Amino acid sequence: MKILVIGPSWVGDMVMSQSLYITLKKQHPEAEIDVLAPAWCKPILERMPEVSNPIEMPIGHGALNVLGRRAIGKKLAKTDYTHAFVLPNSAKSALIPWFAGIPNRTGWKGEFRYGLLTDLRADKTVFQYMVERYVALAFSPAEMRQNVSLAQCPVPQLEVDHIKLKLAAERLGLSLSKPVVGLCPGAEFGPAKRWPDRHYSEVAKYLIEQGNHIWLFGSKKDQEVTSKIKSALSPEKQQSCFDLAGQTSLIEAVDLLAACHTVVSNDSGLMHVSAAVGCNIVAIYGSSSPRYTPPLTKSLEVVHSDIECRPCFKRECPLAHLKCLNELVPSHVINAIKRFN
Repeated sequence: MKILVIGPSWVGDMVMSQSLYITLKKQHPEAEIDVLAPAWCKPILERMPEVSNPIEMPIGHGALNVLGRRAIGKKLAKTDYTHAFVLPNSAKSALIPWFAGIPNRTGWKGEFRYGLLTDLRADKTVFQYMVERYVALAFSPAEMRQNVSLAQCPVPQLEVDHIKLKLAAERLGLSLSKPVVGLCPGAEFGPAKRWPDRHYSEVAKYLIEQGNHIWLFGSKKDQEVTSKIKSALSPEKQQSCFDLAGQTSLIEAVDLLAACHTVVSNDSGLMHVSAAVGCNIVAIYGSSSPRYTPPLTKSLEVVHSDIECRPCFKRECPLAHLKCLNELVPSHVINAIKRFN
C-alpha cells in the first residue's frame, strides 16, 4: 500500500491523527504513509515514525482554489498512491485525491462528497471521540464497530529529540536542576477556553513554593497572558518562572514540554502535544468538553465547573460572564496536581 492522508489543520487534531497512522502500520507494516498538511505541521509529522513523508499543502485553510488543488492532484498522481484517507470533513479536502486518481478514497460523509470518495462512511456519530473516528477509517465499514473504541485506539507518541531539547534549554537560559511544571494558558479557539491569568498565577505561586520551576508556553498571541501571569508573582518567585511564549518554535515546544513532569493546560493543541510526549496532564475545560477530544493519556486529571450552561462550545461566552472559567477556583487545579505526587 502507498497511502496519502489529507491531514487536519489544527495542532491537537494532527497529534490525534497519529493513532490512525499507527493502526495502518500495524495492519500493513510495509505501507508508505505520506501526509498532506499545512507547512507548520511538518515538524510534528517528522516526529511520527509511521509517516514516510510530510507534504506541504500550499493552499491556505479555508481557500477553495479548485485549479490549485487540481494542479496538486495531477502532480501527486505520478506517485501512484493506492489509498487516500481524507480526515477533514469539507468537500474541498477530498478534491486532491480525486484529481490524483487514487483508486481507494476513504472518509466520513461531510459536505457534499459523493463521487469524490469511493468509501464514504455514513454516520460518524456512532463514535463519540475524534480519535475513534480517525482510527475507524483503517477498518472496513463492517469491521469498524467491533474494532474501534477509545480504549482500543493506540495513543499518539511523538518522538523527543533530547539533543535539541538541551540546545533549546541552553538558548533560553532554562535550568533542569529543579522539577519543571509547564503552564499552557492560551487557546487559539477563543476566550471561552482560557482560564483566567490570575488563576494561573495562583497555581504558579503554589508550585514555585513547592520547589518547582514554571515554564509558560504559548505563541506570540499568548504573550500578553503569559506576561500577566509572571508579573503577578513576587520578584523572588519570578526568578523561578520562565516566559517562553513566542520564544520557541513549535518543535522546540514539543521537546521542552517533554522535560515537564506535569503540564497544566487549557483545551488546546499544546495539551495534546504534552500528552503525546508523556507528561502528566491537568486539563482545564471551559466552554468545551473532554467527551469529544480528550488528551490521550492515562496520566490525566480533568477539571471543569458544573454550571448548567456548559459546555456551550462557543468561542466567546454567549452570556458574557465566563462563569465556567472564572468560578473554577485555583484550589481545584492545585488539588488535581497533587494527585500526581
